Amino acid sequence: MSALVELEGVSKSFGGEGWFDRTKPVQALRGVDMRIARGEALGVVGESGSGKSTLGRVALGLLEPNAGQVRFDGASVGGASPAHWRALRRRMQIVFQDPFGSLDPRRRVGVQIADGLAIHDIVPAAARAAKVAELLGLVGLPPEHGDRFPHEFSGGQRQRIGIARALATGPDFLVADEPVSALDVSIQAQIVGLLAKLRAELGLAMMFVSHDLRVVRRLCDRVQVLYLGRTMEEGPAARVFESPAHPYTRALLAAAPRLDGPRRAKLLLRGDPPSPSSPPSGCVFRTRCAHATAECAAAVPALREISAGHKAACVHLERIPPL
Repeated sequence: MSALVELEGVSKSFGGEGWFDRTKPVQALRGVDMRIARGEALGVVGESGSGKSTLGRVALGLLEPNAGQVRFDGASVGGASPAHWRALRRRMQIVFQDPFGSLDPRRRVGVQIADGLAIHDIVPAAARAAKVAELLGLVGLPPEHGDRFPHEFSGGQRQRIGIARALATGPDFLVADEPVSALDVSIQAQIVGLLAKLRAELGLAMMFVSHDLRVVRRLCDRVQVLYLGRTMEEGPAARVFESPAHPYTRALLAAAPRLDGPRRAKLLLRGDPPSPSSPPSGCVFRTRCAHATAECAAAVPALREISAGHKAACVHLERIPPL
């Protein structure tokens, strides 16, 4: 299956770039590769500060990487002309984390959904109201809701409106950045179910950013685990969840509640995450890893293939007993 979105060796830092900015740069991403095929859902997981949201914004071209390549549908995104960017923007969209802050409180939601239709001249002005009604129906809302203001809706309804707005341009690629973390648990399942349904019906490629492993397991085909801006493990979702190879992935899964099987023995992480501006040498996870040795500080471990499509970055893979 051909890749729609490809990132190769992408690094991104913040701070320390201007004459008046003497702060130490924070390296949010460090040599990250990512690949998403057409119609595929990739879950990107990790603790806060791991670089998940930054990776999504780099993939969308909202942030420019300091190093590496970003390709969309085979063409390099870097240095794209304004006309090329306009065409790309129509094909890639984002659903934001905060359904309360992502909508303009002063404008009716139907007008906000229609913005993309007007900017990209997708349908004539006379047909936009009908298209907005169609998009609202696609996310499970009645057409008359388009005449209301954001404050008249619940958090779950606002997120449905945000999804409708993202789908207005008919995108091929959708980044869902923690789209359910601000919602009640009872509503989260509805939004995840809606995203799964829309992805299947529309053939969307999706990058689903989350710290909730239960949600990723339900929705995604593959998983990529980040820690301090580096990929620790990646592979088919079923393989990663049932046979995690990296100690960090194991710790994340051990801490997550399980409803579909026995709970794994608790694996505690040692200490707190290091500062992103002063990461450890070698393996960035070594200061919290129960299996760390002096060898882990010597060099950054490469991603090694364990089985078809399943990789992990750890020098002790063969020595760590299976769960």
